[in-house]
Amino acid sequence: MSIFDDETPGSDHTSAPDQSRWKSEPNEGRRPLRERIGWIAITVAIVIGVIFAFMPSPYVIEQPGPVYDTLGVAENGDDEEVPLIEIPDETTYPTDGELNLLTVSVVGRPGQTPNWLEVLAAWFDRTRSVIPVEAIFPPGISSEDRDAQNQAAMVDSQQDAIAAALVELDYDFPREVTVAGLLEGSPADGILEEGDVIVSFDGTDVNSITELQTAVREHGTDAPAQVDITRDGAPLTVEVTPVDRDGTAVIGVGVRMVYEFPIDVELQLDDVGGPSAGMMFALGIVDKLTPGPMTGGEIFAGTGTIDSAGRVGPIGGIRQKLWGAERAGADWFLAPESNCDEVSGNVPDGVTVFAVKTLDEARTIVEDVADGEVTGSYPSCPA
Repeated sequence: MSIFDDETPGSDHTSAPDQSRWKSEPNEGRRPLRERIGWIAITVAIVIGVIFAFMPSPYVIEQPGPVYDTLGVAENGDDEEVPLIEIPDETTYPTDGELNLLTVSVVGRPGQTPNWLEVLAAWFDRTRSVIPVEAIFPPGISSEDRDAQNQAAMVDSQQDAIAAALVELDYDFPREVTVAGLLEGSPADGILEEGDVIVSFDGTDVNSITELQTAVREHGTDAPAQVDITRDGAPLTVEVTPVDRDGTAVIGVGVRMVYEFPIDVELQLDDVGGPSAGMMFALGIVDKLTPGPMTGGEIFAGTGTIDSAGRVGPIGGIRQKLWGAERAGADWFLAPESNCDEVSGNVPDGVTVFAVKTLDEARTIVEDVADGEVTGSYPSCPA
């Protein structure tokens, strides 16, 4: 027998009610504090990220710009279509196909740069490049001054293109390397004067800026060089000793080309700056002054500076220009040989690239492609 009566079956004794079932769980309906803090932190990070994404970056974006066929027409400042190349007083011949010059558009400028979201998208787009804003817009130079410089470079490039084309076609005309400015304290200061025409340097005739630079570099800095000039129409010989600057022999003179063309050639392209259209303009002039379509109906694109001797020089933005050519339907691309390091790895499918050093090489390639005589012997940039 149990000594506790309440354990006896049938006992009237009842146990105390279970109070725990009337108590609510302390966290019921509420997230733990740590979880709430985590969600708040995530929300704040997202808000900060969104704000940062739309903040201006210190970069601008280069992307393919408009494409212009030098054998075709373009709108001028009055919204009228005019030929890019017009030779009013000479016999010209029908053309076919396209000889496209290429441009690069810059998105942004100081004070109006792309936001970080746009920059991120450009970084993952192989047709565009992200560039520090000061690389395109140097400090201390206003956008207006930069645009004026680019426009002046285009005008000079067009003059050089006309000269190169006429030299290629065996026209004879004066090409004068003229002193435009002197660096104070330089070897040429006090010896040469603004307006002097440099005829030869160290016995080498100079008919282009490139030829003068080459002659100075080859002479070196060890001894004076004899410089034949024309001053106020009279011949004169002076001596200048080049000095070394950053590993290159220089005489401290700024020069520009002055031409007296035997025929009138008008190049009409507004709102495009820089010197990179020179080679394509020269090819277009040659095509218009030569019987028979040079291209054979093919679509070419290309880029490169040019001097009056027909030497093709490097340019910027060639990666974007390659994609501009692809979008324009070009099958063939003429690139300066000195840009091959930037071409390799960036050639769109279906575009064949030729590396050229001179206008004559570019002309030969175009004519041979038109005749179906393309071979693997033509210089190219490694893919």
